[in-house]
Amino acid sequence: MKIKYLWIAILFLLLLLIRLFEDVLFYDPYLTFFKSDFLTLDSPRREMAKLLSFTTLRYVLNSIISIAILFAFFKDKNLVKFSVYIYSIAFVILISLYLYFVYNPKQEDYYIFFNIRRFLIQPLLLLLLLPAFYYNRLKR
Repeated sequence: MKIKYLWIAILFLLLLLIRLFEDVLFYDPYLTFFKSDFLTLDSPRREMAKLLSFTTLRYVLNSIISIAILFAFFKDKNLVKFSVYIYSIAFVILISLYLYFVYNPKQEDYYIFFNIRRFLIQPLLLLLLLPAFYYNRLKR
């Protein structure tokens, strides 16, 4: 039991390290853009291939760690398969919307773009799936 919680702590630490070192690890001109008064600014200059590559890398890293956390909590391979499916579908939808907003920047869309980007670069799906799977487990 102690090993389980140690692994979960290490995995959460990895997610934290990705967040703490995001400026160093990933190319993302939107990091500083969204920390400013972005509702009144023009969209920043960006290298599209590099931006797409690093956003995808960050999503994949967060997803792998998040799925490992879910497995560590529940020890259920079917749940892992379902989670991979959810993360894959979410990626296709989110990256499509993300690219639309990157290619068509409009100030009135910045807030929704900010939130879509947040789902791609932060492990928010874990925060939704972990309690949902736990609740589902309790209902059984």
